[in-house]
Amino acid sequence: MSRLILFNKPYGVLCQFRRTDERSTLADFFSDPAIHPCGRLDFDSEGLLLLTDDGQLNARITEPKYKLPKTYWAQVDGEITDEAIKQLKQGIMLNDGMTMPAIVKKIAEPAIWQRDPPIRYRANIPTSWIELTITEGRNRQVRRMTAAVGFPTLRLIRAQIGEWQINDLALGMSKEINVSLGRIKQVNHLDAQQSAPSFSRRKKCNGQVKQETISGSLS
Repeated sequence: MSRLILFNKPYGVLCQFRRTDERSTLADFFSDPAIHPCGRLDFDSEGLLLLTDDGQLNARITEPKYKLPKTYWAQVDGEITDEAIKQLKQGIMLNDGMTMPAIVKKIAEPAIWQRDPPIRYRANIPTSWIELTITEGRNRQVRRMTAAVGFPTLRLIRAQIGEWQINDLALGMSKEINVSLGRIKQVNHLDAQQSAPSFSRRKKCNGQVKQETISGSLS
């Protein structure tokens, strides 16, 4: 069994342990030198980040050939149109090539934590939310996709990676589970859509990490 840590990363935290300036890093939340993040989540994005001390598990999660789907909640600037959603589903031409088809739908605002600092508010311009599932990991891909169809992303939250979901994990909190590397399976788009994560509103944490160990596997 391998250790896997599910962490709800706040806005404004770098996905690294090394300090290069005054910005917050993973070192503010974890003291175990053996663990490393499985991939990255941008400084200005929030939500699910996976960490492990198992190199094989890390590779299984991050290598593109496995195509683990990642689901995001994006708050976009403006009332997104059906045409824009259709384009996102079909694929978008970016400066590094065409994106693969995505699962996209408009959703109500999730019952989640307040961002600190909050996004800019403009009374005369509405915002809307979409849920978007992709199987690629290009740099700032979701933000570039929504901008390409005319609806820039204002806030981005990663809700799910493969079968791991953020669920009701509070902001800045973590949970440790044990997984069997041999039983990890690829989740296809249909599975990801049917197992979309839910979230209950939680109070904003004070930066202290709470870890809980449970047993499980991805069978």
